[in-house]
Amino acid sequence: RIIDQRFPNALTAISQGFGMEDKQTYLEQGLAAVRQAARGLARCEDHVIGSVLNGLADRTMAASDTILAANRSDLSRMPEDDPKYDRLLLDTGRLQDICSDLRCVAEMPSPVGEVLERRTLDNGLELSKVRVPIGVIAVIFESRPNVTFDVFALCLKTRNACVLKGSSDAHATNQVVVRLMRDVLEEHGVNPDAVFLAPPEREWLPNILQAVGTIDLAIPRGSKGLIDFVRDNARIPVIETGAGIVHTYVDATADLSQARAIITNAKTRRVSVCNALDTLIIHRELLPELPALMHEIGEVHGVEVFADDQAHAALDGRYDGPLRHAREEHFGQEFLSLRMSVKTVEGLDEALEHIHRYSSRHSEAIVATDPAVIDRFLGEVDAAAVYANTSTAFTDGGQFGMGAEIGISTQKLHARGPMALPELTSYKWVVRGDGQVRAAN
Repeated sequence: RIIDQRFPNALTAISQGFGMEDKQTYLEQGLAAVRQAARGLARCEDHVIGSVLNGLADRTMAASDTILAANRSDLSRMPEDDPKYDRLLLDTGRLQDICSDLRCVAEMPSPVGEVLERRTLDNGLELSKVRVPIGVIAVIFESRPNVTFDVFALCLKTRNACVLKGSSDAHATNQVVVRLMRDVLEEHGVNPDAVFLAPPEREWLPNILQAVGTIDLAIPRGSKGLIDFVRDNARIPVIETGAGIVHTYVDATADLSQARAIITNAKTRRVSVCNALDTLIIHRELLPELPALMHEIGEVHGVEVFADDQAHAALDGRYDGPLRHAREEHFGQEFLSLRMSVKTVEGLDEALEHIHRYSSRHSEAIVATDPAVIDRFLGEVDAAAVYANTSTAFTDGGQFGMGAEIGISTQKLHARGPMALPELTSYKWVVRGDGQVRAAN
C-alpha cells in the first residue's frame, strides 16, 4: 500500500494540505502503485471480485449519510441552474440505483479469459485468441460521482486497475467513495492500490495523459472542451466519449401519438445527460401538428424552444413555453437543459443532411411508419446508436443490459456506443506447440 504508507491521509490532503511538491510526489507514486497493482489483479478470482462489489454496495448504503454530506458540500459550491448540478447531485434513490448496478456487475460473467477464436495449424500449433485486461485505465470526468462507482466496478470485473481523475466539483464526494473502495478491497485481500484518486486540479491532467508505460488507456467523460484537451495532449491511447448532440426526425408518415411521447421523453426525462434530445427535425407537412406534438414539453416542463421561421410560425400563440427565433448557433448545440431547437425539412434527404452536418455521432432517432424511410435512416445515419420509433434516452449501458457503462464512445476504433465489460478488454494470441520450429526460407 505505497500511497497509504507514504501519505496516510492522502485522500483528504490532496485538496487541503498538500503543496505542489507533495502533490507531484503523491501523483508519481500513486501511478507507480496502480501499475503494480494491475499485475496482481490477473490472479484475482472472480468470486473475490464479486464479494468486493457486493461489499462495496453494502458499505455504500451504510455510509450513505457521510456520502450525501460530502455531496452536499460539493453542491454548495455550484449554482443550482448550472447544467452540471443535476449530474453532481446524489440522493438516497440514486445511491440505491448505484448499489443495484454494483450488484448487477458482480453477478455478470467476466469476459477475461474468453476464447474468441481457436484453430490448429497444419504444423500442429494450437492457436487461441483470448480476452485479456487492458491494464491501467484512466478515466477523466466532470461532476459525476456515479461515474466513480461505474469505473471501479467495470475495471475491477475485467482485472483492470483504474486511475480516477475527477474534477474539483465532485472532489469531496469522490474522496469519501474512494476511501470506501480501498477499505473494501483490503478487507477482501485485494491490493487497494488497484484504484487511485488523482488530484482534481486540471494542471495535473497532462501528467496522466503523458504517462507512457504506466497508463494503457485514457477515457475522457465530460464537456467538449475536456475531450478536445485530452485528445490534443495525450501521448497514451484515448477513447473519446463525445458530447451528445441528439436529433429526432419526425417523418410525414409518423404515428403522432408515438411521436409526442418520444419527443417528451427524450427531451425531459433527464435534461443533463448526453442522450437527451437537442434538436427536433419536423417534416413540413406536420407543421400544423407541431403544437400538439410539443404541448406537454411546453405546458408541463416549460422547455424553451428555438424554432426556425416555419416552425416558429406554426408554434406562435399555440405553444405554452418560451418561444424564440432560432439562430445558427442553436443547431449543433448540446443544451443539457430545458432548451431545444426545431428544424423544418422538406423530407428525409434534408433531414439526413442536417444530421450529417450537426451530429456528434452519439444518438439519432426517426419516428416513421414507412419501412423504406426507416431502413434508409438507420442505414445512412452515422452515429453510435440509431433509433426507430423510440426515445434516445435508452443510450445507456444499463439499459442495453451491460450492467453499467464506462462511457459512450462516439469513435469507431476499438469500441463504439456504450462501453462495458467486453470493451475494457483487449486480446492476446496464445500459441501451444510440441517442439515445432519454423523452417528457414
